[in-house]
Amino acid sequence: MSNVLEVNNLCKTYIVNKRQNNVLKNVNFTVAEGEMVAVMGPSGSGKSTLLYTVSGMDDMTAGEVLFGGKAIETMKQKELANLRLNEMGFIFQQMYMLKNLTVLDNIILPACQSDKVKESRKETVLRGQALMRKLGIIDVADNDINEVSGGQLQRACICRSMINRPKMIFADEPTGALNRTSSDEVMEELSQINKEGTTIMLVTHDVKVAAKCTRVLYIVDGNIKGEYNLDKVDPSLQLRERERILNNWLMEMGW
Repeated sequence: MSNVLEVNNLCKTYIVNKRQNNVLKNVNFTVAEGEMVAVMGPSGSGKSTLLYTVSGMDDMTAGEVLFGGKAIETMKQKELANLRLNEMGFIFQQMYMLKNLTVLDNIILPACQSDKVKESRKETVLRGQALMRKLGIIDVADNDINEVSGGQLQRACICRSMINRPKMIFADEPTGALNRTSSDEVMEELSQINKEGTTIMLVTHDVKVAAKCTRVLYIVDGNIKGEYNLDKVDPSLQLRERERILNNWLMEMGW
């Protein structure tokens, strides 16, 4: 199984009031094709910065990030923007969507901006509708974004992240703004997408969310302190038992 993402000695430093703040320090890890990796850690540990840096949304200070074998730190801005548009999908805690577009139009917008697939607008619309149908929100396709629930809107964001058939989805606290029921529904959809072959890396503080992943990276003060492979846990175990096992490991890590 090949690696979609390889991170080597990644460093990220901010200068605030002439003081150097080393947010990421010599971070090393890989994400293999088909994995669903959770990044966990205390507040301020560098989780979101890590996600933004390895996906090219933020510049790195030093190190190397290979996405699909290509070093993103050597790319020019246009090349990097095309990579993010065509090969990456993004889901955020705050569900950013354009208020003047319907839910469906928001979903298909990245496809309209991409030249990855040559297709008519009708074909793009049909693909968007198929994704919405698959995630159970086709009935709100023509609604404005303020006319749907938070859970529906986050599932729409998942549809948008999938519209250009990305190699990998990056998600920053995708369930953080949702109630437990909506959170469970969104994670069920992400788990299904992962089972169908899409690689996912997500940041979360929720053990219930992380327990549905194949591997967990634990980051403290900009360093990956440890990782736990949930893929090796007995697949016959119920989710509650996976949560208990993961929670015990996190406590050992200092959670």
